[in-house]
Amino acid sequence: MRLRHTLAAAAGALALLVSVPGSASAAEGEFSYLFTGMDGRPTKGMLIDPPSGVCVTLPEVAGEYVPPAHSPRNGTASVATVFTGADCDGYHYRLRPGGSASERLKMRSVVFF
Repeated sequence: MRLRHTLAAAAGALALLVSVPGSASAAEGEFSYLFTGMDGRPTKGMLIDPPSGVCVTLPEVAGEYVPPAHSPRNGTASVATVFTGADCDGYHYRLRPGGSASERLKMRSVVFF
């Protein structure tokens, strides 16, 4: 009898998982930023249709030994929250859709909602 209840609960949980839309949606659009390239010059980086609800550490500035990125431009339809540290750690700032910030805003990671 317990096995039937366990199987019924598992089947119900699976049906719920399949029917609920996941966080696989994307923040449609382009999120761009500047970082210091290997030659010491400002270089443009971008995320195209980044995932929603998932922390994205910017690969060019992931290590603390390199200068952080700056001057973000949120060309997506979602709110972007940028963080001073990798893995969405540290101080944060929100950029509305279509918003931008100056080079004073330093960042290493971002999440979209």
